[in-house]
Amino acid sequence: MDLAPATFERIVTTHYQSLYRFAVTLAGQEAEACDLTQETFHQLARKGHQIRDEAKVKSWLFTTLYHEFVDSRRWRTRYPQVEIDEAEHELPATQPDLAAKIDAATAREALAQVDEVYRAPLGLFYLGEHSYLEIAEILGVPLGTVMSRISRGRAALRRLLEDKVNGQAVVLKPAKTPVAL
Repeated sequence: MDLAPATFERIVTTHYQSLYRFAVTLAGQEAEACDLTQETFHQLARKGHQIRDEAKVKSWLFTTLYHEFVDSRRWRTRYPQVEIDEAEHELPATQPDLAAKIDAATAREALAQVDEVYRAPLGLFYLGEHSYLEIAEILGVPLGTVMSRISRGRAALRRLLEDKVNGQAVVLKPAKTPVAL
């Protein structure tokens, strides 16, 4: 089907009202219905050339709107909107000033205190800007090992830096059980 601007405008004029009413029926809110209708016509503008028979445009529009509605509900179920005040207790406790309070010398000093098993992958990842796969090849260890060493090293480095910022002189002790990596 040729979707010239005049054809597109005619389709919008012909089907907008009934499509919008269907969207209101599904969504129950005018704002969401407007969004669904607009997205449906946007899809028509993008994919209208795929419709071979102009007589099927109406059913295509309603089907597309329904799929957009279902997708939006699915997305909202997966990613619900939550007010920050309601979820504040679930947010991780962070020190936003930590990066501002440390300098390069402090960071190098803390990195030097991290166990060598973790220091090499951390250095390659952050300073050498290598990918996990490249680090695995360089160190001759499996990819999963690289990932866990970077994760553990990052946690150890974070603890050291937080302790330095808080004025505590803490030396990292090795784990009680040896880590087989």
